[in-house]
Amino acid sequence: MHVHPDDRVRLVDVRSTPLSVDEVLRAVSDPHAGGISLFVGVVRDHTPERPGEVVGELEYSAHPSARERLAQVARAVAAEHPAALLAAVHRVGDLAVGDLAVVVAAACPHRAEAFAACRALIDTLKQEVPIWKRELFRDGSHTWVGI
Repeated sequence: MHVHPDDRVRLVDVRSTPLSVDEVLRAVSDPHAGGISLFVGVVRDHTPERPGEVVGELEYSAHPSARERLAQVARAVAAEHPAALLAAVHRVGDLAVGDLAVVVAAACPHRAEAFAACRALIDTLKQEVPIWKRELFRDGSHTWVGI
């Protein structure tokens, strides 16, 4: 599966609507792929930075360039992992505990390649895409993450 990186990035989006694991899996499904690695980021009720405090909800904000930056990141990961088909979707807006915040997938001929590409995609996305998280705690306080 050696195809141009742009053709191997099958789905990239930043949206305010609920995310679908099935949509992301369908985007990378291919008869040449023997393994699909998937990462699903879910809103949790706590944060390691403030032990003992309960997160009530999250608010994700994105720079207007976030979608294009995510596409650039995905193309760069595709170039580094020439066997990978990739998809990444990140949510913005108000999210409750249990909501899906991000879903990424990599499909490759073999599982080791799929794991490596998926990890590279989520790690690079978190480092380079301008999306910020505000954690709202049940006691009324809040903190920004990723700014």
